[in-house]
Amino acid sequence: MGKVVVLILLSLTVALLGQYFLKIGMNSIGEISLASAFSVGGLIKIFSNISVIAGFICYVFSAITWLVVLSQVDLSFAYPFVGITYIVVLFMSQYALGENITPIRWLGAFIIFLGIIIVSRT
Repeated sequence: MGKVVVLILLSLTVALLGQYFLKIGMNSIGEISLASAFSVGGLIKIFSNISVIAGFICYVFSAITWLVVLSQVDLSFAYPFVGITYIVVLFMSQYALGENITPIRWLGAFIIFLGIIIVSRT
């Protein structure tokens, strides 16, 4: 079971890294609309950004790792660990991206953390 938890954490870590790269890439591209994102020019702009490409590569690796996890354990065991990402995203957003995280968001993350502990014990 320990190996599976390591794989779960690896998958989640790489997915978080993917989110970070996607955000960095989109920060450099700037705000876009849904219509422009699906236009040829918008798609070229998005998929020519190295950070966006790195983010997608991370997601592919994360998804493959997740498939390995799902082949070994119940979804009801593995999926609650995804809640960890909500907590890590707050830290990453504040300390790596300079975003302002409100106390209510921190409280919500703490409640999620408690839920992860409860679910992982049963």
